[in-house]
Amino acid sequence: MSTTVNTPTPKAELAAQAVADNALADFIQETLALTRRLFIQLQRRPSTLVAGIIQPLMWLILFGALFQNAPAGLFEESQNYLQFLGAGVIVFTAFAGALNAGLPIMFDREFGFLNRLLVAPLSSRFSIVLASTIYIVSLSFLQTAVIMAAGTVMGAGLPGLAGLGAIALFLFFLILGVTGLSLGLAFALPGHVELIAAIFVTNLPLLFASTALAPLSFMPGWLQVVASLNPLSYAIEPIRYLYLHDSWSLGSVVMEAPFADITFGAALLVLFLFAIAALALIQPLLRRRFA
Repeated sequence: MSTTVNTPTPKAELAAQAVADNALADFIQETLALTRRLFIQLQRRPSTLVAGIIQPLMWLILFGALFQNAPAGLFEESQNYLQFLGAGVIVFTAFAGALNAGLPIMFDREFGFLNRLLVAPLSSRFSIVLASTIYIVSLSFLQTAVIMAAGTVMGAGLPGLAGLGAIALFLFFLILGVTGLSLGLAFALPGHVELIAAIFVTNLPLLFASTALAPLSFMPGWLQVVASLNPLSYAIEPIRYLYLHDSWSLGSVVMEAPFADITFGAALLVLFLFAIAALALIQPLLRRRFA
């Protein structure tokens, strides 16, 4: 008894490759179109962009002025409180922008536009999520750049080119993780009232339970542990280190946590794992919603 093995012909392979290429092109086109729609909405109603800049700018101005007469050396290596605060405000700006990522999706749900997208012949419904992520990452980076420029003018200084690249990487992982969680909440919660409540409940507690406004040495023991487990601290401390040191490496110690010394590379790894975990956590929810 003989058996025959069917091998794909070159024409079949070319046809399969053409289908895959077309699917990828359609996915990119859909993502770009949905992203452009979000930026058109921002252009028509720029209050989101303006508010995301004014709030952290007020923190920078008011808190910087509040502690401007603090004794030198009180805030670790920083020459003044404004220099210490700058890293916290930068991270807070990125975090707050990413935390609001679910609002456009939630409003699309409530106005029925999301249902129209779900029944449309999209090559992949994940283009909806990717478009929202691209939009939020771009918006957060724009807001952060304005805050960094304002801090430079006010005397906080500015890292070198390599330092700026490292800051962008830290912020990217933080924004990606928080955006993923926010989008997950947008699909899990029943309405925008609940989502806004979750944002308010999460926003300030995570800020105050981090090293944004005060060093770990100022905190009671239990809060030091909480701040050392807060993802925001793993972005704030390396960025602060970059502002204060011209030379740095992955082995540079950026935070002396109660349980261990956290190096530059370890902080980057923690934020990377945080982003991966957040995206993995929302995958089952997205599959159920997009099924």
